[in-house]
Amino acid sequence: MPSPPAPLARRLVQKLESITDLTEAERQALLALPMRVQETRADQDIVREGDRPSHCCLLLDGFACRYKFTQTGRRQIFAFHTPGDIPDILTLHLKTMDHSLGTITSCTLAFIAHDHLRDLLRRHPRLTDVFWRDTLIDAAIFREWMLGIGRRSAKTRIAHLFCEMVTRLTAVDLVDGNRSPLPITQTELGDALGLSTVHVNRTLQELRGDALLEWEGGVLTVLDWAGLKQVGEFDPSYLHLDPTHFDR
Repeated sequence: MPSPPAPLARRLVQKLESITDLTEAERQALLALPMRVQETRADQDIVREGDRPSHCCLLLDGFACRYKFTQTGRRQIFAFHTPGDIPDILTLHLKTMDHSLGTITSCTLAFIAHDHLRDLLRRHPRLTDVFWRDTLIDAAIFREWMLGIGRRSAKTRIAHLFCEMVTRLTAVDLVDGNRSPLPITQTELGDALGLSTVHVNRTLQELRGDALLEWEGGVLTVLDWAGLKQVGEFDPSYLHLDPTHFDR
């Protein structure tokens, strides 16, 4: 039986505790989940549309995304995933993947058998509510993205997404002062926000010109948090985090 990677598996506990309280028994049960750890290169599929997985994937380190292609080969990214996320927990109930998950950077992944997760939820039924809450927050994020794509300007979309990522990364202690890891490309940003790479590049230059941020080498440096929030029309309430995680 595989052993849990205790130091890294704490990312899962940390992520869940950013949205709700856990008992000590629940923490220990999560840390004791048997996991198969795998190192994966950047730009690799974790699970593909049409697959019928028997495991869920916990992102321990790195960045991943949820996406789908049109028939003409154009990609839409639906979500960026950060350490502590289990982006395919839906496969406990939806047997066939209707989209794909892929790595953006090299990632450390932990695969948890569905049977082990179901056993955990039987032994600690309140964790069912915790994972349900996490899934509902994921849906709230998706609604906010839809609002951005449908109704916000390119500048507001990008500023809003940057604010969201900084807030989510703060919740799992991955932000250092005003510097956040954000190792996505301009193409990936465009695929997430429905923008061309040219439009993304032009808008980033405008945000830099406004002295709101710098984004270089996969690191986002926020120079004016209040200004970035204003441009992005960012209200973090849809993330449903403990206020201590986003009261910047």
